Amino acid sequence: MRAVIQRVLEAAVNIDGKEFSRIGRGLVILAGFEQSDTPAAMDRLCAKVVNMRIFSDREGKMNLSIKEVSGELMAVSQFTLYADTRKGNRPSFIRAAPPEISRPLYDAFVRNLEEKLGKPVATGIFGADMKIALINDGPVTIVMDGQHPEPQGYSFF
Repeated sequence: MRAVIQRVLEAAVNIDGKEFSRIGRGLVILAGFEQSDTPAAMDRLCAKVVNMRIFSDREGKMNLSIKEVSGELMAVSQFTLYADTRKGNRPSFIRAAPPEISRPLYDAFVRNLEEKLGKPVATGIFGADMKIALINDGPVTIVMDGQHPEPQGYSFF
């Protein structure tokens, strides 16, 4: 599992020209899945997301979690996070789990986040053509890998 986490002031998902979901201050998580993902890895990543101290305290230091600021979460499936661009000009998505595997993983991911956060998580629609509008706060953007839930560096060449 791979996740791109963005701290936002607000975000919305639009599908077919209509707003599907919206959040205020919180996190937008773009989540991609691969066939080797495990429930244990997903659980670690979800725990890391809801407890990660990336919101500012009164002194302006990133010292508070989304739970501590009563923030909102939005989770959107994004298979393109597993794009392999090493060869040619057309990305390969061979590592991304096919829909019959990734859809249940995405649903479990959302449920896990809801349990850990203690409130509903906004979503998109799995497999839909979505337009996501957000105001990135900071900007703060963090990339995490479910097998190694600490932020990782990636080589794109």
